Amino acid sequence: MSVTAKDLAKKLHLSEAAVSMALNGKPGVSTATRKRVIETAQQMGYDFSRIGEPSLTLPVQGTITFIIYRRHGAVVSDTPFFSQLSEGIDSACRKLRYHLNICYLYENENTEKRIDEIIAAGCSGILLLGTEMSETEFAPFSRLKIPLVLLDCYFENLPVDCVLINNVQGACMATEYLIRTRHSQPGYLRSSYPIQNFEERADGFYKAIRAAGMSSSRSVVHRLSPSVEGAYGDMAELLQQGETVANCYFADNDLIAAGALRALKEKGYQIPKDVAIIGFDDMPLCSYMEPALSTVQVPKQYMGQMAAKRLSEIIEDPSSSPVKLEIRTSLVKRKSV
Repeated sequence: MSVTAKDLAKKLHLSEAAVSMALNGKPGVSTATRKRVIETAQQMGYDFSRIGEPSLTLPVQGTITFIIYRRHGAVVSDTPFFSQLSEGIDSACRKLRYHLNICYLYENENTEKRIDEIIAAGCSGILLLGTEMSETEFAPFSRLKIPLVLLDCYFENLPVDCVLINNVQGACMATEYLIRTRHSQPGYLRSSYPIQNFEERADGFYKAIRAAGMSSSRSVVHRLSPSVEGAYGDMAELLQQGETVANCYFADNDLIAAGALRALKEKGYQIPKDVAIIGFDDMPLCSYMEPALSTVQVPKQYMGQMAAKRLSEIIEDPSSSPVKLEIRTSLVKRKSV
């Protein structure tokens, strides 16, 4: 026999009206009473999805604010990478019973004023996308008294929880794959925008080069804008100037790889016969390119889910020690190598 609101009221010595308000997340009962009703309902096997009683869903525990910091916007833009990251955060927040707010913060804004506004609006914790953020720009957040998890970024000297891609592992894996398949020293299509992710990918690239007994100084390196059109224009100009072309390349991201690939094809190079290219991120465009782009796959939704889960743990236990969660990547082999 199913458990009813009347059964819960009898068990807890409360009125049915009080139980109903607690279950529906409505005002009229204290936080302690609401918590007691929900915990007892769960213990007794109450069916929160039952039809026939109004809105019997678990009430939200609070609000999580996802702040997307943008400095120049060349990397953090409305790309599938960041939309999928947001989807992962949203799905985890729903499961954990937190309302999610998403907002942008730009480098020319008054950061401390914006933070005060966000907290004043009601915020249990912050997820901060720090892809384009420097340690100096993070400083106002380091002084906050509410739980915070940093996403896609890490500051060695600051005790802050973070969830990020294992960029060194991914870049090293991709470069090793090029060395094995092409039997020559890979070149590097490096971003002209110096953010931490790209610096770590450079570390991974050169780690593989050195491990293969090759000289880092002999790698052909082209610095390109981290967008399709920007990389295309930069690469086309380098080719026009007669720059040396490597047998194969690792690119800092898929957008750089796509732009460079287009410029090479227009110059008459056959991909991968003459030049092989591997990217990073596994954006949807990789499958539709000609040839399809080999790349490093990042579990974006999982990354977002883990960040939200970690934040909920800190909200529950603010005294917990900061942790660094690195998300491993995998290789996606297509036709460009």
